[in-house]
Amino acid sequence: MDQIRIGKFIAESRKQKNLTQSQLSEKLGITDKAISKWERGIAMPDSSIMLELCDVLGITVNELLSGEKINMENNNQKNEQLLLKMTKELEKKNKMIWSCMWLIMIVSITALIASIFIAAFFIPEGIWQLVTIIGSCVVFLIPCFFALKLEVSVGAYKCKHCGNEFVPTYTQALNAMHAGTTRYLKCPKCNKRSWCKKVLKK
Repeated sequence: MDQIRIGKFIAESRKQKNLTQSQLSEKLGITDKAISKWERGIAMPDSSIMLELCDVLGITVNELLSGEKINMENNNQKNEQLLLKMTKELEKKNKMIWSCMWLIMIVSITALIASIFIAAFFIPEGIWQLVTIIGSCVVFLIPCFFALKLEVSVGAYKCKHCGNEFVPTYTQALNAMHAGTTRYLKCPKCNKRSWCKKVLKK
């Protein structure tokens, strides 16, 4: 979505309604700084306020997200274009999160191996060597939990039996046996357990 274009459209729609930024902000119960950020293309209206904003400005959500007035003849075509654009943006964000998850895991594993190597060869045998190794393992677990949260937050898991794609809770994913990003989960549709593979579609 083009935030600059949307911002200009919000400003034009506001002026057509003879509203100042301050008056619009009062109607929406937010600050005029937020309106200014929208109109300059720095930020987007929150989804929780979009319907109210559109109602005040006399526009549709589709028009708001397109950044222009839409004729009824072109409405379906614009809807399809907007959905396609939003899907592409979601896929892009999911892939970015996915890459971050793998980067966290690689850096964490490298750091763990390095710290165990240092403890084994450079710290004399005894309590401090043991503390260093245990400490390294504990510190390693923190990014692992964070990486799992990222894994669960993007895409979905595909059931091997019925092909249903579903998103498990963080606890379900944490307690499930896994091999890489394939987890042994119970499908909410067919109620069967199987090795569900991660897919970046949902």
